[in-house]
Amino acid sequence: MDKIVSLCKRRGFIFQSSEIYGGAASCWDYGPLGVELKRNIKEAWWKTNVHQRNDMVGLDSAILMHPKVWVASGHVEGFVDPLVECKACHQRFRADAVPADKCIACDGELTPPRKFNLMFKTFMGPVEDEAATIYLRPETAQGIFVNFSNVLTTSRRKLPFGVAQIGKSFRNEITPGNFIFRTREFEQMEIEYFVKPGTDERWFNYWLEERFNFYIRLGIKKEHLQLRCHGREELAHYARACYDVEYLFPMGWGELEGIANRGDYDLRQHTAASGRDLNYFDEETKETIVPYVIEPSAGADRSTLAFLLDAYDEEKDKEGIRVVLRLHPALAPIKVAVLPLSRNEKLLPLSTEIWNNLRGRWMTQYDDAQSIGRRYRRQDEIGTPFCVTVDFQSLEDNAVTIRDRDSMKQVRVPIKDLASTLAAKLSGEPFEAGEHR
Repeated sequence: MDKIVSLCKRRGFIFQSSEIYGGAASCWDYGPLGVELKRNIKEAWWKTNVHQRNDMVGLDSAILMHPKVWVASGHVEGFVDPLVECKACHQRFRADAVPADKCIACDGELTPPRKFNLMFKTFMGPVEDEAATIYLRPETAQGIFVNFSNVLTTSRRKLPFGVAQIGKSFRNEITPGNFIFRTREFEQMEIEYFVKPGTDERWFNYWLEERFNFYIRLGIKKEHLQLRCHGREELAHYARACYDVEYLFPMGWGELEGIANRGDYDLRQHTAASGRDLNYFDEETKETIVPYVIEPSAGADRSTLAFLLDAYDEEKDKEGIRVVLRLHPALAPIKVAVLPLSRNEKLLPLSTEIWNNLRGRWMTQYDDAQSIGRRYRRQDEIGTPFCVTVDFQSLEDNAVTIRDRDSMKQVRVPIKDLASTLAAKLSGEPFEAGEHR
């Protein structure tokens, strides 16, 4: 983990929030490369679950919602953690995170546990009183449930269908930590998949397999993933069943995504609390039903951490240790780097022309600082799949060299075929050394 944190700071993936003021605890800023990586993960998720399916639509609901939403959902009453405080140093911990009855910081005596609601409170309007209290949402799911009838009417969907959403959520965690694994501000990628009662178990199993395989398709090693079933004592108040897709983080197995069978709890709760009909009329059976819901809920930040960890590699070479981020091309922040052999002014016109042609198609980077070897290493360390080298021979034969990140193999390609060759390689075509097109 220390190596990943160092790499993220050094190369511009992730920075400590408000660092110049000493930092804000467990809050992180995504730098130039980090924002691209996280965006690519979200786009891969959206493409897989919305664009490539005919049973899914998207939604972007507001972070601030009517406070009654959180009363109906059970969050005001039940979204709590047990909190203990050290009587000596006054540090606070989740009671279930303390291995003994003593403070883990100073060995002092702890107070008895008390309930602590994890929702952030604020006020809407000019007067800060109880009537103006509003919450920052602790999950994006409720925005989908309260819009169920709006989506159903406007999209004319039939069961089964899903609503997908990516957005920020906020939880006032007592003991956050482990870099971006547990933070107070985070981004969720959630699906609420509505099904007919009685078919929920089949769809639950379908989404378990589908979501598990999503991470494997994007490069995470299968042996670093597992499915863990929630015991009855740890199930959320709304859940009929739940599994976690867990990743083997440096600190041990940890949740990457949860897949829950929420039953009809949410739609019934909001129907009763709002007085609005959130039922579904089945045209085939002429019955009015309350759909059951299968919820795959993933963390964009945890996914970013898992993909970084799984891609990180070190290997010995003649210059020492080569650090490589073996990111899937779909996730890599920079797809192609254009590297003139030197800063010689004769190479500049052709190099910039090639760069301008490529950056209209992919996120690219132009780098002419230091030796070509050091520039290759820089691109390896940030996960760039391919480097294009423009040399003095390019001025004569109108060809350039493509270097593969993982194998370090190189091929010579005519400039006129460069874009099509890169497109094929980025799509998974094998890289053969000495290939000439």
